[in-house]
Amino acid sequence: MRRWDAVQLSIIVPTFNEAPNVAELIRRASEALEGIDAEIVFVDDSTDATPDAIRDAAASTDVPVRIIHRDRPTGGLGGAVMAGIAAAQADACLVMDGDLQHPPETIPDLFDRFEQGDVDLVIASRYAGGWATGGLADKRRILVSKLSTMLTRAMFPIRLSNVSDPMTGFFLIDRGCLDGAPLKPRGFKILLEILARKNLRVAEVPFDFAHRSAGDSKATLRQGGHFIMQLTALRFGKMSLFAVIGGLGAVVNLAIMWGLTSLGVDYIIAAIIGAETTIIGNFLMQERFVFHDMRGEASTVWVRFAKSFTFNNAEALIRIPVLAVMVESWHFLPVIAAAITLAVAFIVRFVFHSLVVYAPRRPGAPSRARRIVEEIDDQAMSPGEL
Repeated sequence: MRRWDAVQLSIIVPTFNEAPNVAELIRRASEALEGIDAEIVFVDDSTDATPDAIRDAAASTDVPVRIIHRDRPTGGLGGAVMAGIAAAQADACLVMDGDLQHPPETIPDLFDRFEQGDVDLVIASRYAGGWATGGLADKRRILVSKLSTMLTRAMFPIRLSNVSDPMTGFFLIDRGCLDGAPLKPRGFKILLEILARKNLRVAEVPFDFAHRSAGDSKATLRQGGHFIMQLTALRFGKMSLFAVIGGLGAVVNLAIMWGLTSLGVDYIIAAIIGAETTIIGNFLMQERFVFHDMRGEASTVWVRFAKSFTFNNAEALIRIPVLAVMVESWHFLPVIAAAITLAVAFIVRFVFHSLVVYAPRRPGAPSRARRIVEEIDDQAMSPGEL
């Protein structure tokens, strides 16, 4: 058994229900690690027999294998990766999936490139030599992969200028480069989070994306939604997420108004019903996607809801008479007038929610004016693109 203090490389493998794959992964990784003092750290969120499979396979290898089982996972796959990096014995941390689509035989290539000492991050790229999509299940997934990669690179043209595959989960990083990084893992694209928030020296090595050995793919429509939210938050910050949710709410609001007025309901009544419905829906979405990291220090959820609901209704009491004036006196179409007033209300809503609804229960020492300026800046801006 190798000594813990001699570890050169820590391999972080986040797993969720990968029991059929872990024995083969450990066997192939052990062969690939010949001559490298390494450890394998599984961060497991499984609900099946994966932990037992890891322990059984670990008994048949000389490479130290550890398992961190999270009974209450936080941060999704990104949170699992960060937990593994924090627990690693080596500063050189290699992250890979547990489904064998990231071939363990590529580990020495990543480590050798990292050992040259001129980079902080080495990415195993599916696209360094072209569009290598062999491991994707069908044409739909290939198209989604291409479009999401192109979208990501377009949104971060400077940071990702030398990165062909920012969506991969197969990379090696010097964890010392993450000290002080404002990382907020919220999904499965942790590499994108790192690249967007840290200015790193990057190199790539090509690899062939393999077919899944066993088990089911974790790619879902819900994960696609999380990716869009993550990408939006990284590029533009909380204000953009607030805008996305507000925009969706506005569409629902307008659809409700259109539907009710089409049925003969007075447009004022229709606007009230639409407003109340979207106020509740927007609050739930903002809790989940926009201000989730501020809930711990804020008041209770019912107090937050009361503040949000009261403010939005007060805002509606002002906005709807303005809407009436625009329709009755200025002859705007009702839906157009509603769209304009909703857009104007957006900034006021964001500021109120950032500074009042989700304000810490114990404000700090700086003056109120300074806190307002700093908090608006913190919430509205993202450190993504410089």
